[in-house]
Amino acid sequence: LAGMSVYDSIVHTFSTMSTGGYSTKNLSIGAYGNPYIEIVVIIFMFIAGMNFVLHYGLLRGDYKKLIRDPEFGFYLFLTIGAIIFVTLELWMRMNPDFLDALRAASFQVVSIGTTTGFATDNYDLWPSFSKWLLLILMFLGGCAGSTSGAIKNIRIMILLKKCYREIHKLIYPKAVLPIRLGKKAVSEEAVSSATGFFLLYLVIYLIGTLLIMAEGVSIVTAVSACAATIGNVGPGLEQVGPILNYADLTSLSKIVLSLLMLLGRLELFTILVLFAPAFWRK
Repeated sequence: LAGMSVYDSIVHTFSTMSTGGYSTKNLSIGAYGNPYIEIVVIIFMFIAGMNFVLHYGLLRGDYKKLIRDPEFGFYLFLTIGAIIFVTLELWMRMNPDFLDALRAASFQVVSIGTTTGFATDNYDLWPSFSKWLLLILMFLGGCAGSTSGAIKNIRIMILLKKCYREIHKLIYPKAVLPIRLGKKAVSEEAVSSATGFFLLYLVIYLIGTLLIMAEGVSIVTAVSACAATIGNVGPGLEQVGPILNYADLTSLSKIVLSLLMLLGRLELFTILVLFAPAFWRK
């Protein structure tokens, strides 16, 4: 209805709901230059970044579950906040029409934030703040129980609450302060798991970045390429930006980034447990 062919619409539907980012066009969604297509894709990318349990609740008419879900609230807050900041910077620094700035910012924030990886604009030419904000979003990802990659919002929430608790304990050393998401207390096992996953994610990311830098690419290319691959986003910045690709990287770089994609998609522990001797003894 918005102007895309039947074949293209089927491909992009699957690619959007799986947050895969595959397109039949070299210029991705930007090849169509159609705001109506972009609006539809934005909506469904955002939906794909939600917990699929919430989808089931909505189909049953349980809207309260969505409203009360703390992770969805955090996800919505981050998305809207990032869109506002990027829109304002594009509008003030690059001087496009406000609606054009909002259109470009909304699409790229949702695309990168959900780790889909579609592109409508060469955000590599955007001002520094917007580019680095998109890079941060590559690490966050969508909600748990969604098809998006990266760390996931619920782990970020737990880590932020853990940091707050540790600061609070400096003031009240004997206080018992459980971490809560909404009205539910988070077990210490879940807190430890989230912390361990976050640290392991960063260690693997840093190792990958150093290996890519050793192949002679720029720091920005290495940093963004590893963030984009371990988070399963796709496009990064500079040499691996939205209008370029990974074809010109060295063979070693491609092997490293392929491993990062595999580790990121299977959430690290699933792959790493295969290297534990105890797993094979069992």
